[in-house]
Amino acid sequence: MKGSIGVFDSGYGGLTVLKEIVKKLPAYSFLYLGDNARAPYGSRSFDTVHQYTLQCVEWFFNQGCSLVILACNTASAKALRTIQQKDLPLIAPSKRVLGVIRPTTEVIGSYTQTNKVGIVGTSGTVSSGSYPIEIAKFYPTIKVFQEACPMWVPLIENNEYNNPGGDYFVQHHLKNLLNQDADIDTLLLACTHYPLLIEQLKKFTPAHIKIVSQGDIVAKSLVDYLKRHPTMEEQCLKEGTIDFYTTDSTIDFNNKATIFWGDKVHSKHADIS
Repeated sequence: MKGSIGVFDSGYGGLTVLKEIVKKLPAYSFLYLGDNARAPYGSRSFDTVHQYTLQCVEWFFNQGCSLVILACNTASAKALRTIQQKDLPLIAPSKRVLGVIRPTTEVIGSYTQTNKVGIVGTSGTVSSGSYPIEIAKFYPTIKVFQEACPMWVPLIENNEYNNPGGDYFVQHHLKNLLNQDADIDTLLLACTHYPLLIEQLKKFTPAHIKIVSQGDIVAKSLVDYLKRHPTMEEQCLKEGTIDFYTTDSTIDFNNKATIFWGDKVHSKHADIS
């Protein structure tokens, strides 16, 4: 039986990834779930993020999805490896869960000339050390500098980022990051919310620094994955549909999701336990 491709985030940021995936795979069907009732994940422990993420993955499986994308850096950093290695063999050995960190770290070396990469993300993603660890596997000569930006997500989700207060926090954290090394030439946005800050980031980032967001990278990686795994590709529904779910208020989700999706969203409520 064929099912939609599941796309998961703790909140709304995964919509920026889904938007890019749909551009490249418009014929496929997708199911988006935001665990807004328990967001944000960024400051939660590894065990809690794993528990919440696994519950949501199991929800996708119950909806008929065979492939789930964790379009959430915190979930990818704190839960993906355990789900892949320990949980899936027990609960769903034929299904697959992919994240956003590996596709990004596989290609980040192609953006930098100085081998100095700066990363901005949530506190959870930065403290996990996932990006420096994964980048070192593919590009051992790259030096990674990180900055946690705990205020950026709430500013974006409350549509308060495009004002002087938003500018202050963007400039503050960029300054902290870039002061770590003058030769940083690549800025990786290691949170799926952050593409909404692109204009402010450009305003406060030197022109020679490349700003890299993940949506297009993850979308290209998924296209490649489906080509390399025809058995999984055959299980994916191709009706060109997109269904949105949230664990919290559908009214709130629909209003805020528009910021990320760029169009009106009509969501349904999902009970996760």
